[in-house]
Amino acid sequence: MTATAAENPLLEGLNVRPRPEPCTLVIFGASGDLTQRKLMPALYALAVRHLLPERFAIVGAARSDMSDEDFRERMKEAVQEFARDDFRQDVWDTLAEGMRYTTLVGSENQDEDSLGRLLDEVDRERATEGNHVYYFAVPPAAIAALVREVAARKSEKGWTRLIIEKPFGHDLDSARALNALLRERFDESEVFRIDHYLGKETVQNMLALRFANGIFEPIWNRQFIDHVQITVAESIGIEGRAAFYEHAGALRDVFQNHLLQLVALTAMEPPIDFTSESVRNEKVKVLRSLHTPGPKSVVRGQYGRGFVDGEEVPGYREEEGVSRDTGTETFVAAKLYVDNWRWADTPFYVRTGKRLARRETTIAIQFKRAPHPPFEEVAAEALRPNVLLIHVQPNEGMSLAIGAKAPGLGLSIRTVHMDFLYGSAFREGLPEAYERLILDAMLGDATLFTRADEIEEQWALVDAIAAPWQRDRPAFPNYAAGTWGPPSADDLVHRDGRSWRRH
Repeated sequence: MTATAAENPLLEGLNVRPRPEPCTLVIFGASGDLTQRKLMPALYALAVRHLLPERFAIVGAARSDMSDEDFRERMKEAVQEFARDDFRQDVWDTLAEGMRYTTLVGSENQDEDSLGRLLDEVDRERATEGNHVYYFAVPPAAIAALVREVAARKSEKGWTRLIIEKPFGHDLDSARALNALLRERFDESEVFRIDHYLGKETVQNMLALRFANGIFEPIWNRQFIDHVQITVAESIGIEGRAAFYEHAGALRDVFQNHLLQLVALTAMEPPIDFTSESVRNEKVKVLRSLHTPGPKSVVRGQYGRGFVDGEEVPGYREEEGVSRDTGTETFVAAKLYVDNWRWADTPFYVRTGKRLARRETTIAIQFKRAPHPPFEEVAAEALRPNVLLIHVQPNEGMSLAIGAKAPGLGLSIRTVHMDFLYGSAFREGLPEAYERLILDAMLGDATLFTRADEIEEQWALVDAIAAPWQRDRPAFPNYAAGTWGPPSADDLVHRDGRSWRRH
């Protein structure tokens, strides 16, 4: 008898997705790190699963001088190093067949004709019908000129879509200006502002968890939930990005986008359906309801020298390219309130930082304690409240903490965890966020992308938080690398009789 692997019923229908229409993907910034580490590996993964259009091309565009063959070879090396799938020559050959490259020169005076002629040529050769997706993997300063160039060659022949990487502006005024430029030349349905966190499986599963399960939605409110904690922690430093990070800091780099998007998904009301506009309408309502925290409800920090994973690492001011007296924050914690009926007086404690104890992104929903636990005297330990812990990274899944009787003749209560991990439940490698987001943009599905009004609401809150920081100079550094941030972040929660979770 031949043994066969047991079928996993949870896998049924996982890869049933429509294929996009024929199109060309133009990557501005094709010689950069993002393209090599994320975009090309994502495209290769889509090719492995036959999810790319049948007629498809990739046009790389950057200031680096390369031939088509150089570009293909560099992208091949990137796929071999960073892709989640084993390298297959047949898949690569099919993908590389439609890859071309053009060199961009200048900023305001781009070589429009060169790119335009190449796209016309690719459209003819690959039969992509004039459908173009432009991926802006470039610094914010280069976006406006490229948007004008793309708008100038937009035609009625096919459709045009723009994928714009974060950061989208550096404050409310710059975000509004960029939105205005885009509105002048493109419809909102053609603009896809990417936040890769929204492409993660667990973040998407927040919608299913809340609205597909009758046991959660009735208790997802201030009457049953004591508070919410959201942590976006990184153990790495700035990884040579001093030029960017000195102007951004933790508030603009992560808080403005990733953290606030997680807050919005956690707190949003049920949408009337799961179309992009309905989902994003509810997220905007949350962002508009966020109460601007006062100075006592916000903590900022900057890491000093310390130890991460047993190795000594330099402080932020010792990083290459960083000013020795810089006031840039590498940590932010805040207590936020969503001023609506569902969440009135329920605090959302959020924090993000560099060089913290470990890399993790979690959403912890802590429920209120049972009003009269009859087991207090016989409990083996202090009974903890129920917590629904959602792991966004590195190990995607969720855990529910409940009280249960320990085995034995006596009555002894302990806290146990019911765990669900994607990897073990589905026995299927999880797609990278960029795979889902690139495919959605090709399909014209904007559900997991940020709308113009969302961006502006996020920046309005961030600007209000940062405004008082202009008047004082903090005593930095105030936490050691490898810890969970400055002591004042613990005080922020302790004042309310609570504490940060140490997962």
